[in-house]
Amino acid sequence: MTAWYHKLDHTTFLAWLALIAASLVAIYSTTHGPAAELLSASVQSNFQSQLVWAIVCTVGMGIALMLPVRFYQRAAYPAYAICIGLLVLTLFIGQEVGGATSWLVIGGMNLQASELAKVGTVMTVAKVLSAQPADREQSNVRYAAGAVGLLLLPAVLILMQNDTGTALVFLGLIPIMLFWSGLPLATCALMVSPGVAGYFAIRGTTVEWWLWVAVAFAVVFTAGIWWATRKRYMTILAALFTGGVILISTVAINEVLAPHQTARIKSFTNPDAPEYRKGVGFHLVQSKAAIGSGGLWGKGYMEGTQTQGAYIPEQSTDFIFSVIGEELGFVGGITLLLLLGVLIIRLVQLGARVKHPFGSMVAAGAAGIYLIHVFVNVGMATGLLPVIGIPLPFVSYGGSAMLANSAMLAIVLALHMRRDDFSIYGY
Repeated sequence: MTAWYHKLDHTTFLAWLALIAASLVAIYSTTHGPAAELLSASVQSNFQSQLVWAIVCTVGMGIALMLPVRFYQRAAYPAYAICIGLLVLTLFIGQEVGGATSWLVIGGMNLQASELAKVGTVMTVAKVLSAQPADREQSNVRYAAGAVGLLLLPAVLILMQNDTGTALVFLGLIPIMLFWSGLPLATCALMVSPGVAGYFAIRGTTVEWWLWVAVAFAVVFTAGIWWATRKRYMTILAALFTGGVILISTVAINEVLAPHQTARIKSFTNPDAPEYRKGVGFHLVQSKAAIGSGGLWGKGYMEGTQTQGAYIPEQSTDFIFSVIGEELGFVGGITLLLLLGVLIIRLVQLGARVKHPFGSMVAAGAAGIYLIHVFVNVGMATGLLPVIGIPLPFVSYGGSAMLANSAMLAIVLALHMRRDDFSIYGY
């Protein structure tokens, strides 16, 4: 019989190691290059902290890979309860960092409960959805509603901490995990459509032709839902979800929101505008300048003018991609995205191989979280999306994020390695 550790998916594991190495390389540049003398002592220690967390995660990965399938199934509900408890506790005694009250100080160590909550939530939603019967539609609706509730609860608690970006990750998981569980594509697309329509509408408040793009999307999407489902209520919902969001977004930005709120929303559409570039658009201006100046091969390691001049705010965390784009160029940026793409695609493949729905759903949830993070973070750095503070998985500085992301990856690898145990032991 083949030993369990021989079944480890080496492609996924090596991609993880490469991303951890990329993180350490990029953070070292931001904290030990010429920029170091412009940074506070706490920021200068980011590299050492990230290195310690990388070692902790490597040890944790080894331990997680040795645990049986039964452990993860039984740990799902307790893990979710602990995560919700930590989120509630954060509301009362959490420390504010960057405007969000998301941090707990435990034994002198800062932990971001919202990051850890992703692990418990994915496991619990997978547990619930894996229990649904295959041939009872009414019962399946109840299970789907339960999964949505499990995702909404942490999202609401995180919104109360003023951490919109992380809350959106939980909301984005709803269509992803429900689609993987068997919900029709048209229904999942309906869930996503308000976000797409709203994005076009926000851009339309500064550039008129984007508003026409939003209207065209609403018309085409509604027609597509009718063609795919031939159901009147689905078509009406499609029209309301897209057209309604366009109308509400336009009216809210132009008539309802305060000027500073409007400026924050509009700034990503034109950060170079005089009224934005030195204020709410400053992050994007510097980030785009860094990436654009990197060219094909970059300016050289620890030689980026924007990076080493510390012009890019949060360049170790939310804007780490800008550092790589400037110093390692288009080639470095694309290589990093390819590594992340390989990891995400591989997780989907591993999930498909695990025939038991629990293991498959955990893989889908982990892949979904990574995909949302990559899409939003790179979109922020390149100016395609507003700045909402979402780190790049495994690359941005942050021990809690690295621990949570590595834990999810380790669980998927462990369930895949022991996928035969599901049938052997009747889990």
